[in-house]
Amino acid sequence: MKTFTLPGTDLVVPNVVLGLMRIQDKTDDEVRTLVRTARDAGIMFLDHADVYGSDLHGCERRFAEALDLSPAERAEWVIQSKAGIVREGPYFDFSYEHLVASVEGSLEALRTDYLDILLLHRPDALVEPEEVARAFSDLHAAGKVRAFGVSNHTPGQIELLRRYIDQPIVANQLQLSVTHAPLVAQGVAANMQGLDQSVSRDGGTLDYCRLHDITVQAWSPFQAGFFTGVFLGSEKYPELNAVIDRLAARYDVPPIAIATAWITRHPAQMQVVLGTTNPERVAGAALGSDVPLTRAEWYELFRAAGYTVP
Repeated sequence: MKTFTLPGTDLVVPNVVLGLMRIQDKTDDEVRTLVRTARDAGIMFLDHADVYGSDLHGCERRFAEALDLSPAERAEWVIQSKAGIVREGPYFDFSYEHLVASVEGSLEALRTDYLDILLLHRPDALVEPEEVARAFSDLHAAGKVRAFGVSNHTPGQIELLRRYIDQPIVANQLQLSVTHAPLVAQGVAANMQGLDQSVSRDGGTLDYCRLHDITVQAWSPFQAGFFTGVFLGSEKYPELNAVIDRLAARYDVPPIAIATAWITRHPAQMQVVLGTTNPERVAGAALGSDVPLTRAEWYELFRAAGYTVP
C-alpha cells in the first residue's frame, strides 16, 4: 500500500481510505472483520460523518462499540469525520454552534478525544466564513481537531474560506471514478467546440487542489454516476469491462483493483474512499494502490469509459 505525508499535516496516510457509511446494522464481528481486513491491506485511514447511519452519529457509534479502541490503538488510526449536513432541515449548516456541536457528538460517539481531520460536508450556500473560522480555531486550540478540509467544494468556495481561516485546507472529498470523471475529462478536451466534455463546470477544481496542496479524496470510485450503480461487470459498459478484465489478468489482481489503480495512478496523489462493507472487495480494491498502470493503459481505460481523447 502506497503512503504519503498529507500536505499541511504530519499525518502519514495511505492512498486508499475505508469509508464507514454503511455499518449501522452490522454486527460487532462484521465491523471488526471489515476494519481488520482494511488494516491488513495497509489501510489505516477511516472516513466517517455525523449523518452516516439511521440516526445521528449512528455509524460512528457502531464503530466504537464494535472496536472499543484503547488510546494506544486509537493512535494507530487516522480518523476523519464530516459535519454540516442536517438531514431533517435546514439541510446545510456551517454555523459555529452546529460545527462545534457536531464535533462534540462525533467525539462522544467515536469514544475518542480528537479527530485527525474534520471535513465540511458539502457546501453551505449560507456559509458565513467567519463562523467557520471561529469554529476551526476553537476546535484546533482545544486539541479536538488536528486538521481541516472540505468536500465537494469549488475553488471559489475554498478561496472564500481560506481568506478567513488560519488552518490549511488539507483535503477536498469529491466524486470521482473512471466513468464519473469530469474533474479530469474537461481538461483533456479543453477548447473543443461543440463537445460537452470540454465545458468547465467546476472552475478547474483538480488543478486548483494540486496548486494548493489539497489532497483530493475520491468518493464513489466504482459508481457509474451519482449512485446509479457500479460500472464493474455492468452490461452498460462492455468495452470498459473488457479492458478492465484484460488488465486485471495482466497484473494478476481482481477487476476492482484496476478501478482503484486508474485513480491512484494520477500524479495528483489522490486517495480512494471505499464505501463497500464487503471485506473481499476492500482487500481487492486495496491491491490497486500498487498497480503501475502505464500511460497507455490509463488512457485506454479513460476512452473505454466513453470520454474523448483528442
